[in-house]
Amino acid sequence: MTIDAVAAKAPRMDLTHLGRSTPLPASPEEARLDYVPNPRPGRAYLVRFTAPEFTSLCPVTGQPDFAHLVLDYAPGEAIVESKSLKLFLHSFRNHCGFHEDVTVGIAERLAQEMKPLWLRIGGYWYPRGGMPIDVFWQTGAPPESLWVPPQDVAGYRGRG
Repeated sequence: MTIDAVAAKAPRMDLTHLGRSTPLPASPEEARLDYVPNPRPGRAYLVRFTAPEFTSLCPVTGQPDFAHLVLDYAPGEAIVESKSLKLFLHSFRNHCGFHEDVTVGIAERLAQEMKPLWLRIGGYWYPRGGMPIDVFWQTGAPPESLWVPPQDVAGYRGRG
C-alpha cells in the first residue's frame, strides 16, 4: 500500500510538530505528544525507540543525570509520532526528577495517552555518586504472539 493510500484511509491527523519548526517545550507537562492511526491495526508488532543521550536534572543538586532509554511498545489503535516523542524526551533537559519518577512517568504518560496493547521502558542511568540506577516498567505481559527482543544495553562496567 502506498503512503498516499494509507493517508487517504486514515482519519484527519492533527499534527502539531511534523513538517513545522517547533521550539523545544519548556517542560514535560507543556510538551504535546502527537499520535497517528496505526497503519497495521490488528497485528501484533513491536516498535522500539532508543534515546542513548537522554538527560534530566537531579531534583536535589540540580546536576545533570544521563540515561540510555529504550522504549518498546505494541501499538493499539495509534502510534506515537516520532518528532513529538523526541521533543517530549528533550523537554526533560531542564526537568528535575529522580530516575525512577522520570523513567516511569515517561512510560505512564505514553500508556495513558496512546493506549498501546503493551509498553515497556528500560532506563539505564549512568552513575553519579558511584552507583548506576536502572529502572524498568511495563504495562503487563506482552501479547502472546509478540516477538520481544532483549533490550541489550550493557550494564555499567566502569573502567577496566
